[in-house]
Amino acid sequence: MSWWRPEIHADRRPILLARNRIVAAIRAWFAKEGFTEVECGALQVSPGNETHLHAIPAGVTRPDGSTQPLYLHTSPEFACKKLLAAGETRIFDFGRVYRNRERTALHAPEFTMLEWYRAREGYESVMSDAMELLRIAAPTLSHRGKATDTALDPERLTVAEAFERYASIKLLDTIAHDGLADRDAFARAARSQGVQLAENDSWSDIFSRIIVEKIEPRLGFGRATILCEYPVIEAALARLTPRDPRVAERFELYACGVEIANGFGELTDPHEQRRRFEENMALKEKLYGERYPIDEDFLAALAVMPQASGVALGFDRLVMLATGASRIDQVLWTPLAGG
Repeated sequence: MSWWRPEIHADRRPILLARNRIVAAIRAWFAKEGFTEVECGALQVSPGNETHLHAIPAGVTRPDGSTQPLYLHTSPEFACKKLLAAGETRIFDFGRVYRNRERTALHAPEFTMLEWYRAREGYESVMSDAMELLRIAAPTLSHRGKATDTALDPERLTVAEAFERYASIKLLDTIAHDGLADRDAFARAARSQGVQLAENDSWSDIFSRIIVEKIEPRLGFGRATILCEYPVIEAALARLTPRDPRVAERFELYACGVEIANGFGELTDPHEQRRRFEENMALKEKLYGERYPIDEDFLAALAVMPQASGVALGFDRLVMLATGASRIDQVLWTPLAGG
């Protein structure tokens, strides 16, 4: 039944008003911390170059009748980093973002991404920010009858530790010190633990299957979990850790088994970034028969961007857990019609 019917809206309205209160409280916190709110344009020449992200095309027609191919952005990341290159130091954006092939209880094709950056600060600082935003949203987060106490310090777990603890797999044994991944060794380890694989699954496919099946359902119960030090093959926009070239400064924050935020110590080497983008797009073309252009202006900006850390937080998911909602449509003021 349509969300706009008065009786349905009356049931939804308390959750939507709670959403507004959380927005206001988060904006106040960022202001207190000296952040500037920005508004990044949704139309971009590239929607991002991660293999498994799918964009929505949105070409525009010029006055002369020619068409400029554009996309609705999947994240404000490229634009935010250009602002860091321009001289901004602490910024945040409550941005509407758009992703194709995403429609589940936790996914919507149009949703709100809260993204923020700290120039010249390490990714430990934005980990702390992310936990503070959970506390601002609610003292207790809940989902499917499980709860997370946001007053408690989070559990911090490396991805390698999580694979060994929950899947009995020594993840880093399948990655060489130059970052190259051994797909066949990983497949053997996964199958030995009962993970069902397709013959054409890549190393990244196997990684995702294990994360989804064996690890994510165990994270963030009682207290939040920070899952950190992702393999470099799974961290296209993050810089390497100084202690191990096989892993990068990427983390994800979980509550009640739900991923809430994804953060990085940002990669600022344009040559390495181009290499990773081209590798990702080659795989995307192989898997999905399409590839997205590389934003050359973004790579130029990386060359002058300062060291920085940033986080993308799924704001609608945070509201879901803060209000106990079971589906993302319940926390959107005007959800997309249809199944």
